[in-house]
Amino acid sequence: MRPFLFLLLFLCMGSMAQSQRIAIPLAGNSFLSGRAKAGEKLDAAGWKNWGDPEARWSVYVFVHRPGTVRAYWKIELPSGQQSSIEYRIGNEKDTLHCHSGIAAYQTRDLKIKDTGYVRIDMRGIKRSGNSYGMVSSLELEGTCIDSDLSYVKDNADNYFYWGRRGPSVHINYDLSAINEDIEWFYSEITVPEGNDVIGSYFMANGFAEGYFGMQVNSNKERRMLFSVWSPFVTDDPSKIPEDKKIRLIAKGKKVHTGEFGNEGSGGQSYIVYPWKAGKSYAFLLRARPMPGEYTRYSAWFSEKGKEWQLMASFDRPATHTYLKRLHSFLENFIPETGYISRMAWYHDQWVRSSKGSWFPLNKMQFSADATARKGYRSDYKGGSGEFGFFLKNDGFFSDHTTIGSRFENKLEGKAPLIDSTRFKTAE
Repeated sequence: MRPFLFLLLFLCMGSMAQSQRIAIPLAGNSFLSGRAKAGEKLDAAGWKNWGDPEARWSVYVFVHRPGTVRAYWKIELPSGQQSSIEYRIGNEKDTLHCHSGIAAYQTRDLKIKDTGYVRIDMRGIKRSGNSYGMVSSLELEGTCIDSDLSYVKDNADNYFYWGRRGPSVHINYDLSAINEDIEWFYSEITVPEGNDVIGSYFMANGFAEGYFGMQVNSNKERRMLFSVWSPFVTDDPSKIPEDKKIRLIAKGKKVHTGEFGNEGSGGQSYIVYPWKAGKSYAFLLRARPMPGEYTRYSAWFSEKGKEWQLMASFDRPATHTYLKRLHSFLENFIPETGYISRMAWYHDQWVRSSKGSWFPLNKMQFSADATARKGYRSDYKGGSGEFGFFLKNDGFFSDHTTIGSRFENKLEGKAPLIDSTRFKTAE
């Protein structure tokens, strides 16, 4: 092939690659913030009931190179109505003037100066009727839009839900240097002020058969939560045979107990408890193999330096083990808050063997869930810092930690003063 023909073909191929237009599913990649008092909602059809001028819709995508972007929107307005909508990326903005009926609208080219997450904002600035329009689709095109663009691509396996929740992140503690059976697991969590976002579950003491930590359930309610899975695998607790059910042995004052489902099934306990950001909370877990092939799991918590409170003691049948696969995690269980960042310090982790020896847990491996592994969300992070280990997720920050990275906490500390005779539960 002649050199100039090869060059022409190369430039044409580059031009075609740059002109690629990609559809961004609104149901999996957009969030509503602001006052939103007109009944605004998001579903598979798009943005509906959009009438409040204080409501803001935001779409997030991750670009791998700077360049330009142009957006194509499909918007429907009732007959005879008009609206004006401001579209913004960073300091760049444009205005769409919409008319009645279903129509396609496009913005001018806007500049993207950096790689990483790009937030596309839409807000209504003028309307002749009650609505700014129902927005049903978004497509992006430009020099920074290509097949490497990261976003929630489809709803297979319910990923519009999981993608908007954001990636869960985990600390997997290194137990390789401990050659004794682990009976006790102690750890602490400190949530910095401003990181106690609604929907957060800061899980402190995870083990092979359950988990124990603290949640933000609403503006008015927070909980401590301790659960143990049944050995019978099902998402429906009503299907668990009687001899495989988790049995409650004891519970603390004001602690609610019952069964749970949907993500495995088993026994659950929780207490409504007003824990606060900026304070440290301690978690203590015990596992005792019992005669008759079952294991008793007991959990306590306290605000650091104060009295311990019993959560519950559960017996798990068909199980005869000490504590295994110790871990911590951070997850968001409310999709609507998946655009807000949250983090916590996980620190002072210790275990005590059945022989009475204490061991620090000062090494860990970072991991994240399938939402992160699929590349649908990239806002996940973990590691070691000035206060111990940390986990961070959501909020569409652009730097992330490589899954599988290992970290060591070099902070010096003392084993907790735990007198096992004080932690009595029903036998």
